[in-house]
Amino acid sequence: MISNNRCWRSAPPSLWRTCLVLSCLVLSACTNTANLRPQRFDGPGQLPTLAYYQMLSKMTPAELGRERLVLAALPPTPNTQLRQAMLLAYPRAPQDLGKAVSLLDGILKANDPASVSLHPVARLLADNYLERQKQEVLLERQAAQFERQVVQLKESQKKAVELQEKIDGLADIERTLPQRSRPVRPAAQKGAR
Repeated sequence: MISNNRCWRSAPPSLWRTCLVLSCLVLSACTNTANLRPQRFDGPGQLPTLAYYQMLSKMTPAELGRERLVLAALPPTPNTQLRQAMLLAYPRAPQDLGKAVSLLDGILKANDPASVSLHPVARLLADNYLERQKQEVLLERQAAQFERQVVQLKESQKKAVELQEKIDGLADIERTLPQRSRPVRPAAQKGAR
């Protein structure tokens, strides 16, 4: 042990500084690794919930209707509410995105363990459904604007047809008018020019 102490005492100061810096880096790396752990998104209710969503795609419209009745009869647990929200927003069934978002908001505001385990899936679905609502509103506005433009186009076409009929009528009147003879100018006036 005595020989080891002599070795370190005789080390140059730059080696001491390098060791000190490395020690600090190692210690700081050890303290930060606790914050770098990946967050788990496979809570107890999430995988079965995602499997349920996949199962919806295999159901017929009649089965989707029966499933809606079954879920309405069950107690309102977070898992049941999440499944109801999925069913209310499912594309091949009658949709009510507002009610689906409302159910998901209830899950996201709750702090019980069953709700907290579903928060990542509920957040994903809520964001998706809110975006779909925005897109539907945008599509409705565009459809209304398109309808107005179609009405304006039809009115413009109708006016164009009416104007063409008036022009054709005036042309017919002009053709039926007797031709007026032009007065002949005397030759003397031609030479004066």
